[in-house]
Order: sequence, then C-alpha cells, then structure tokens
Amino acid sequence: MAILLALVAAFSYGLSDFIGGLVSRRTSAWAVAVVGGISSVVFTGLASLLFTGDPRPVDFAWATVAGIGSGCGVGFLYRGFANGRMSVVAPVSAVGAALVPVLFGLVGGERPGLQVWLGILLAVPAIWLVSSVPPTPGDDVAPLRDGLVDGVLAGLGFGLLFACIGQVPQTSGMLPLAYTQVVAVPAVILLATALRADWIPRDRVVGWAALTGPLAGAANLLFLLATQRGYLTVSGVLTSLYPASTVVLAALVLREQIHRAQALGLALCAVTVALVAAG
Repeated sequence: MAILLALVAAFSYGLSDFIGGLVSRRTSAWAVAVVGGISSVVFTGLASLLFTGDPRPVDFAWATVAGIGSGCGVGFLYRGFANGRMSVVAPVSAVGAALVPVLFGLVGGERPGLQVWLGILLAVPAIWLVSSVPPTPGDDVAPLRDGLVDGVLAGLGFGLLFACIGQVPQTSGMLPLAYTQVVAVPAVILLATALRADWIPRDRVVGWAALTGPLAGAANLLFLLATQRGYLTVSGVLTSLYPASTVVLAALVLREQIHRAQALGLALCAVTVALVAAG
C-alpha cells in the first residue's frame, strides 16, 4: 500500500508540474506558484477536517521546516529555469529531492533490504535521465554553476519537504500538512521579493494555476500516508520519480518528443518500481 500511495503521489506531483508549466508559459511563474500555493492551502485545510487527529507541537515544527523547504524549492527551481541551464537544474533538483529523505530515513534507523537498495540506487540515474532536457542555445551562455547551485538548492528544498512531512505520525491527522502549505506561500513571496521578481497575479490566465494546488496538496497527503505505512527511504525515492509522469504527459498532450536519455530513464524508473515492490 505504501508503494502504491507513493506512486500515485508521484503522478499527482507530475500532473501539477505539467499544468503549472503550461500556465507559466503565459504569465509570471512566481504568480503561478502563489496562486497554486493558496489553492493548496484551501485543499489541505479541508482535508484536515476529514482526517482529524491529535497533533503535537513537534509536528508543527516539522511542518514549518517542510513549508519553508517547499517554498524555497519552488523559488530556486523557477530562478534556475529563468537564469541558468534547465538541462542542469531539473535533474539535479529531482535527484536532491530523492536523496534527502533517504538520508533522513537512514539516520532514523530504517534498513531496507538488498532488492530495495538496488531499486534506490537505480532511481538516481533514472531520475536524472528522465528529468534531462536537450541543451538549448541559451545554455551556451548560461554559466554551469548558475544551474548547478539553483538545482542543488531546489533539491534541498523539496527534499526537506519530503523528509519533514515524513516525520508526522498518523495519530496527528492532517492539520500539520495544512500548516505546511500555509508556511509555503509566504516563503515563496519573500523569496520572490528578495529576488525582485513579480509574484502578484495580474493576468486572468493565472487563475488556471488554482488547479495545481489540489493536485500538489493531494500528492503531499498521499506521500504522508505512504510514509506512515512504509519506509521514508522508499516513499521518498518513489515519489521523486514524479518527472516521469510530467514527461509522459508532455509527450501525450503536447506531442513533445521523448529523447533517448529520457526513454532510458523511463525504463529505469520501471525497473526501480519493480525492485522496490519485490523487496
């Protein structure tokens, strides 16, 4: 059940990114992040009314760090796409999002079996390949370190989100998760302000970004449920396969071509899932 929940969370994250990417092509990416974040607050707030519990103060501490990680992850990802090499930012951030929960899980005493470890090791090149994009003319001028730094910071942000959410027990309900989304919105706004980027929603088309909130919120919820039923190391890696669904959706809906590296990455993703499930 934990594996299934993590995979559905990955698909939901990927679908959210796909829609957010489409809207970002027509308006400010920061405004998309803010609108999506607000709609996610509404969704997770309603979910917390259905999944009640007895949250502890420490759960809200974890939720605060998770929210800051989420906001900073989105911010640095967008900055990297705007100023650096997308072919570096995307795979580095996705791999970072996978590795941080693995480290948290190991420190917490988790010890997956050999087959699971093989799946985790294969997931790293799988995520890198499936997230990769062919170099663009702009990549020739963008310094490599710009994309690398933003990718690392975005990966740390998303990894903190996954790792800290995974510390909330089932008895605490969904209120800490809703609080995570509440923290994430001002984190995005503060980062955008610091970078002198326009985050205020001005175009009518940005309203479509509201669809990304429930999808990302549902993904967070599913990921939380997965970590409560299985290893954080496994759930973190499987959920970090989310770029695969974004790539497949782009190919099916936008007719974007899947290049050789991405095809190999998708194949490795399938092997990763099979190994983890068998273990």
